Amino acid sequence: MRSTLALHALPILLCVFLLGCGSSVKHYMLAGQVISKVPETHTLVVDHQEVPGFMPAMTMPYPVAAEEDISKVEPGDYIRARIVVKPDQSYALDKIQVTDSSHRGPVVQPAKSLFPGEQVPDVALLNQDGKTVRLSDFRGKTLLLTFIYTRCPLPNFCLRISSQFAALNRELAKDPQSHARTELLSISIDPIYDTPSVLHKYGLAYLNEDPKGFEHWQFAVPSPENLRKLADAFGLLYEEENNQISHSMSTVLVDSDGRMVQEWTTNEWTTVEVLAAIRKVEHAST
Repeated sequence: MRSTLALHALPILLCVFLLGCGSSVKHYMLAGQVISKVPETHTLVVDHQEVPGFMPAMTMPYPVAAEEDISKVEPGDYIRARIVVKPDQSYALDKIQVTDSSHRGPVVQPAKSLFPGEQVPDVALLNQDGKTVRLSDFRGKTLLLTFIYTRCPLPNFCLRISSQFAALNRELAKDPQSHARTELLSISIDPIYDTPSVLHKYGLAYLNEDPKGFEHWQFAVPSPENLRKLADAFGLLYEEENNQISHSMSTVLVDSDGRMVQEWTTNEWTTVEVLAAIRKVEHAST
């Protein structure tokens, strides 16, 4: 079995092109090793062999069908399962069989250098308008930042995060005072492809084509060196593979003094949950 980023992270999210998606439900057979299990989201991260007609060999998180019992599946197990792909490109595993349980073992967690209460690194980024911004420019406001890349095609990953940010932006806009005290920032992990013009077009799609929306939600890309600094600070892992980028998730809440308050390392957070965290930070600063 291949050695990949997911051997070092929980969870690793791989954004890849789905092949063979049509207008009807499709089924594919998967064989691989379970890297990690997330019972809260009923998800298995699997380092799998090539799935003919669907995707090449890689490590990928798979939601598991609700009727499947994953209590008997553990990290390290080799499994066979069926991938059910629906017309909307959502997918899930069912008919899971453990074929070898002799390799069970603990999952190694990613290294992380930044903890709540510590200052976020003051790196420079290039935003959607081609202007250089630094994280210190957001001082005085509550900042929620996340990591995406515009070529990510899967609805469950970067597209979902951006849609969640769009929902947050709409909710914040209902309270003009709160909106004025809060900034959203989507940081690309693809410095080569995601130029300002690409980010501008991508951002407009989530701002109802209104460029004024960039006043509260910016899209920016760091240099490769600064991306590395951010990745080291937030325990973010990323790697280009098969012309796509595999990466862990990180959504970070930063207070008005530039200190990290809270981090979400999956995309399972809700608008209500994050709004409550933002309100709490704002209340503490007043």
